[in-house]
Amino acid sequence: MTERPVTDVATTPLEVLLDPAPGRRMAMKGFDPEFVDIADYIIRITDRIWHQKRVEDCRKYYAPDALIHTLAGDVKGVQAVIDGTHQTLHSFPDRYLNPDNVVWSGNETDGFYSSHRLTSLMTNLGDTAFGPATGKRLRVPAIADCVVRENRIVEEWLVRDNMGLVRQLGFDIGEAVAGECARSAAQADAVRARDAGVAAQVRATACAWDGALPAPEETAHGFAVAVLAWLWHRRDLARLEAIYDHRARVIGPGNRACYGRAEWADALAQIQACLHDARVRVDHVACLPYLGQGRDIAVRWSLAGRHAGAGLYGPPTGADVWLLGISHWRVINGRIHDEWTLFDEFALLTQIARS
Repeated sequence: MTERPVTDVATTPLEVLLDPAPGRRMAMKGFDPEFVDIADYIIRITDRIWHQKRVEDCRKYYAPDALIHTLAGDVKGVQAVIDGTHQTLHSFPDRYLNPDNVVWSGNETDGFYSSHRLTSLMTNLGDTAFGPATGKRLRVPAIADCVVRENRIVEEWLVRDNMGLVRQLGFDIGEAVAGECARSAAQADAVRARDAGVAAQVRATACAWDGALPAPEETAHGFAVAVLAWLWHRRDLARLEAIYDHRARVIGPGNRACYGRAEWADALAQIQACLHDARVRVDHVACLPYLGQGRDIAVRWSLAGRHAGAGLYGPPTGADVWLLGISHWRVINGRIHDEWTLFDEFALLTQIARS
């Protein structure tokens, strides 16, 4: 085992990420010897599959029965992963997944958990589910959370900014939602049943927090629970002063880019106005040091609510809905300085339309 530190994706140059110095930096039973640590594994298999277009390598790096969760629906099996990758490369053949960060936890015995935040840079040169090729250049953020055991991804939660993608392509959102509902009509009953089941489960297991804001350096999980409970259960936007630095920068779904507490409070208020009786469950938290001064915290969460307010998502329908969300927080001196939060607003609109 080398004494080199585990790869810090947030601060390491790309050329080093793709060609690391050899030698294991952590115990990784069952992984190919070339991978030096779990972050290296995630970065380099992504490069091979997408940039080198070695799509069949998915069979090496995904379990045969791998389960991939998205808000639009679950995908099961490595063949479905391969088919989806080919389809995306047909639409965006030059797609480049820029690795922004990997926040990980776990070990070789229990399995590793990685939260890979990335930015896709790509040109729409082939037809998509939303319409014909537009030739437009896009920038779309995504976060993929993976459970990895012995060289293979066994489960994944994928969140991509599909609302931002459709807007950048230039298609009408309402028409795109109607088209998606028509394409998936045969599975509509099954999807509605799944969504209702998940929403009920989230409500039954929602987090709660009544105390002071914990120090993230002491308990990242407690910090995450407190933040999400305050913002979604209590809708207490006055708490943003304690949670966020005054210079906080937030990248959110739908191409949102906010600076400072006031802009993020306004964006949250617009979403909250549409989704009533919201309850949030914290599903996973990982935390790593950042430059010795702060913490990078990755939080996967689920939200159940009721579409009972007019606004961003159209006239209120009363529909019960749920969200799969992932947030990356960069916390310095106890406050969030940078945040990247994603959930699929396009899939949310499709849920509402199906109801």
